[in-house]
Amino acid sequence: MHRLRDLFDMPPLWLAVFAALAWALSGLTPAIDAAWPIWLGRLLIALGLGIMLAAFWAFLRRRTTLIPRRPPSGLVDGGVYRWSRNPIYVGDLLVLAGLAVGWQSWLGLLLVPALGAVLEWRFIRREEPILAATLGQPYREYQARVRRWV
Repeated sequence: MHRLRDLFDMPPLWLAVFAALAWALSGLTPAIDAAWPIWLGRLLIALGLGIMLAAFWAFLRRRTTLIPRRPPSGLVDGGVYRWSRNPIYVGDLLVLAGLAVGWQSWLGLLLVPALGAVLEWRFIRREEPILAATLGQPYREYQARVRRWV
């Protein structure tokens, strides 16, 4: 049962749930008859996915796990991790914002900080003690020099 919960309690699933909510909210506000929301939405999605890909690449190069709650085999502090301790989660927020803008779900934009709060509560606050216990002083120094979000 515990493993099943861990399987379904993954950040991409939370992003999907919040995206579905943003889509559901899209009909509650008037749409703008212009192309800019679509293009801005696509830009935000591309930026978010690009940040995520850069973060995945950093993990692959370091040969450590991407799975939340699993102890890492090494500290990833290069690439996009120089600017944020959680660039994948930043990417999630950008993707959600891009979807909301592209769908003209103006109320859906309110879900972006809500998803950030969920990610921090469900994942970041649980991951950080694991990282500190596993990686020790190098992680604490990294924590002191790099912000949690951006």
